Amino acid sequence: MFDALTVAVAVTALALAAWCGFAAYRDQPTKDWHFIGMAVVSVLAFAQLVVGVVRLTRGEKADEGSVIFVSYLIGSFAAVPAAGFLSLTERTRWGSVTVAAGAVVLAVLEVRLYDIWKG
Repeated sequence: MFDALTVAVAVTALALAAWCGFAAYRDQPTKDWHFIGMAVVSVLAFAQLVVGVVRLTRGEKADEGSVIFVSYLIGSFAAVPAAGFLSLTERTRWGSVTVAAGAVVLAVLEVRLYDIWKG
């Protein structure tokens, strides 16, 4: 996998988690700026999905198997958008908590993706 992209996704996800966690601490729901941050993280996760699939089609192999690797790629791509949609239904501080939790999940998935690829 592309290590710099994995680190970039994990760091931006943790920054989003801290930002939304701070909003929840201040008793604020997710705002438009938070959704822009979610979009940035989602674009990076999509780029990682594309890079991972391209590397698999080139013949490179994940150490723990291609099926589990692609499953984690799809899950990491879907984590933040799913949390964003849930935060739209909960327009209280708990919407911000949901996005922060989704971003932390994405950061953990990035560590697991690295482990799956490198072994």
